Amino acid sequence: MSQITVRGGKPLKGRVDLKGAKNLVTKAMVAAILGDTPSELRDVPHISDVEVVSNLLKLHGVAIDFADDGTMKLDPTNVKSARMVDIDAHAGSSRIPILFCGPLLHQLGEAFIPDLGGCHIGDRPIDFHLDVLRHFGAVIEKQPNGIRMSAPNGLKGAKVSLPYPSVGATEQVLLTSVRAEGLTELSGAAIEPEIMDLIAILQKMGAIISVDTDRVIRIEGVKSLTGFSHRALFDRNEAASWAAAALATHGDIFVGGARQQEMMAFLNVFRKVGGALDIEEDGIRFYHPGGELNPVVIETDVHPGFMTDWQQPLVVALSQAKGLSIIHETVYENRFGFTEALVEMGAQIQIYRECLGGTPCRFGQRNYYHSAVISGPTKLQGADIRVPDLRGGFSHMVAALAAEGTSNVSNVQLISRGYEHFLQKLEDLGADFTYSE
Repeated sequence: MSQITVRGGKPLKGRVDLKGAKNLVTKAMVAAILGDTPSELRDVPHISDVEVVSNLLKLHGVAIDFADDGTMKLDPTNVKSARMVDIDAHAGSSRIPILFCGPLLHQLGEAFIPDLGGCHIGDRPIDFHLDVLRHFGAVIEKQPNGIRMSAPNGLKGAKVSLPYPSVGATEQVLLTSVRAEGLTELSGAAIEPEIMDLIAILQKMGAIISVDTDRVIRIEGVKSLTGFSHRALFDRNEAASWAAAALATHGDIFVGGARQQEMMAFLNVFRKVGGALDIEEDGIRFYHPGGELNPVVIETDVHPGFMTDWQQPLVVALSQAKGLSIIHETVYENRFGFTEALVEMGAQIQIYRECLGGTPCRFGQRNYYHSAVISGPTKLQGADIRVPDLRGGFSHMVAALAAEGTSNVSNVQLISRGYEHFLQKLEDLGADFTYSE
């Protein structure tokens, strides 16, 4: 699935159905290591990130049964250490192995991780994760091919303060603290819906976790946990992506499984731009009602703000809005690289170092191009595009579908990291394309 040839200009119309959120499912799979009995996770999407985590779990002795309907059973009763070279081979560009460390330290007293990759959208250092693990009593030894960790005295509860509400750091603390001895207090925590769903899973397993209104999470460590049975939260990033695709292509897409509560910030912006939506019990219909689209000013933020993953596909629709739209990215400092391909297709987008359209953020005065101004409407023309990362790649697909003429989109396998059966879904929506290996 290396290249897609897209013949654009055709509205996307029809229905797509969502499975569980990539940003929750992979972490829930890791949480299964903490249990003394098997777990069952439902609505697991068939995406490459899930395959990566499945392979890593199998390396560590976890038995996995993954059914076609998205039901995954995970049995950690024979969990074991794995060789670093094998972990490295299976991890690829994923950073998920860093979250294995706390659970493995509890179960085995040791953990190994290789050098880690990820999308090139900003600095995602693992140093903070390592500092968190040190807080709990982990001994960390850097080696030429990775990092070895041990916990000779077991892991103890700790007081952790995050300088920024990082989702990954919050997950690290949760997965490490639930079986640590004593009380853990995490301040400055992320409270995204995926985090809350992970907390719900851990509570099902026997964890004692309380969440205060001031972003403070308190965890009372317990000696052992059981398995869980859980249906994963829907993928709100995929829901927003299809909504933006409907808007950009003058289409009409019903997104089955999408829910209003977790998407309120997006729904408000979607309406301001001029999109129409109908909220129903089993999903949300997103469509272009005709007429001109409106420019907007958006500042991405941690939950309950406007998600950073939502802005990329929406940029394509904003290129068709009449006037100037401004996006101030405050979560990742390097997330506008994908706009270069859109400019080649005819979009008028300029990126700036300044904090435009909102309050000054932590990237201001640091030479990061983290604000974008989109001027429209402009006609998009087909082009040759190479997918740079997961969300940017889907945005390029949306642009190719909205453009006049033919586009050749390569490196599309990156999109399958987070979008289940996306080629089949495009076909179901009436997209005109062919693909080649």
